[in-house]
Amino acid sequence: MIIAPSLLAANFARLEREVARASRSGADWLHLDIMDGHFVPNVSFGPAVVAALRPLTRLSFDVHLMCSRPEILLEPFAQAGANRITLHVELGNRIDPLLWKVRSLGLPVGLAINPPTPMRAIEPFLKKIDLLLVMTVNPGFGGQSFIHETVPKIQQANRWRVERGLSYHLEVDGGITDQTVTECAAAGADTFVSGTALFRAPGMAAAVKRMRRLATRAASHADLAPRTTARKPASLAS
Repeated sequence: MIIAPSLLAANFARLEREVARASRSGADWLHLDIMDGHFVPNVSFGPAVVAALRPLTRLSFDVHLMCSRPEILLEPFAQAGANRITLHVELGNRIDPLLWKVRSLGLPVGLAINPPTPMRAIEPFLKKIDLLLVMTVNPGFGGQSFIHETVPKIQQANRWRVERGLSYHLEVDGGITDQTVTECAAAGADTFVSGTALFRAPGMAAAVKRMRRLATRAASHADLAPRTTARKPASLAS
């Protein structure tokens, strides 16, 4: 189980200390939400900030581009120290060349899908990706509540992975807490992005350890349980 604190929830006035705290926590990745103010109604940080943070930690940088023109950002973020780059399936017919470009930079590539987008949009790309990110909130701002209606999307992504013999990471992002991590892990997720629940915890190391333990236990119990087919809300999991 991979635990990835989201830097969006960090104290930006103490960014160096926050990255150091994440490094000491036992987390696996550091999730970096890159927002341009167009694709989502918020702005976060750019390649220069990522490059400044890169020497401070050995954590893997999980760069999530929520941007209208990611093609102009791929090389700058690769050069800044990204370890993988995730794009959004909502970019439509630009996806194939974008996936190829990330691969050409020598990086693993992911695709993210927003809550309102039907799962059929991502299905054609499953064999071309290393990570599938199911957004469990509408992207743009941290601290939102988990959308429980996205769970069938996680289940569908996991079924595809198993049935087709694929090996992409199944990541979830948005409202991930000790309560919701168990629901996501039971549905098949193996990578958990959490901002507020980790960066605002009194002890991040304890919070990371607890979240990983809860996810592992939920996944183990799900493996032992009889398989049932969940009814999928047409708006989210079709």
